[in-house]
Amino acid sequence: GTRYRLHAWSIMPNHVQVLFTTMPGEPLGNVIGSWVRFSARHANSLLGRNGSVWQTEYWDRNIRNEEHVAATESYIDQNPVKAGLVDEARFWPHGSARLKT
Repeated sequence: GTRYRLHAWSIMPNHVQVLFTTMPGEPLGNVIGSWVRFSARHANSLLGRNGSVWQTEYWDRNIRNEEHVAATESYIDQNPVKAGLVDEARFWPHGSARLKT
């Protein structure tokens, strides 16, 4: 809540999708860089290895209005369903859709 506001996320087997808003003075690259460093250290520790976990680049998109926010959130929530991992988004344990009522 101090560096960014998280709206939606889905951790997929081969990628991660996140919808968030950075707070004033918090550059996008700094926020993503901290996620990458933290998660890579944790994953490598769990796996007993060292080295790269993430690709060097990421793909971002500017969200223009509330309709775009809603469409992007739905896309992120429905990604596990589209991939055939669950029948309903709320059943995916690695995403924000399970927290919605």
